[in-house]
Amino acid sequence: MGILSVASSNSCYKGLDYYKNNKVIKINKINDNEYYGIVKGTNNYHVYLNILHPRKSTCDCPFANGKRIICKHIVATYFKALPQEAINYEEEQKRLEKEYENKCDEEYEKVVKYINHMSKKELVDELINILDVGPEWLYDDFLNRNLY
Repeated sequence: MGILSVASSNSCYKGLDYYKNNKVIKINKINDNEYYGIVKGTNNYHVYLNILHPRKSTCDCPFANGKRIICKHIVATYFKALPQEAINYEEEQKRLEKEYENKCDEEYEKVVKYINHMSKKELVDELINILDVGPEWLYDDFLNRNLY
């Protein structure tokens, strides 16, 4: 289990941003798996990074202080210690984003194909069904328009 797998996606994303914007102002290698860093945020936060045992990592920021949470400062320190991991993470995020976009495009095409094969009566019935089960604000605004 690595740092990125126990951190929230928000901490990973913001940690990458901190790393790319040079917010890690100091890093000292203790050994191959442990680092000490200072990360500039609202204040300067002190980070202890343990790569082998991520939950032993600490940061004195309000979000993580005294908790076993991997915050953005820990992630930024991790990326500073292992820059290739930042590159790998960013490439993986781009790949996942493209995969998601492709999936959305496929689903959109399926819906368009389905709608194009519906009769006018089926379309009207489906629209009425959507309006019946949709939130009130959706159809109240629609019904209040002067349609005639």
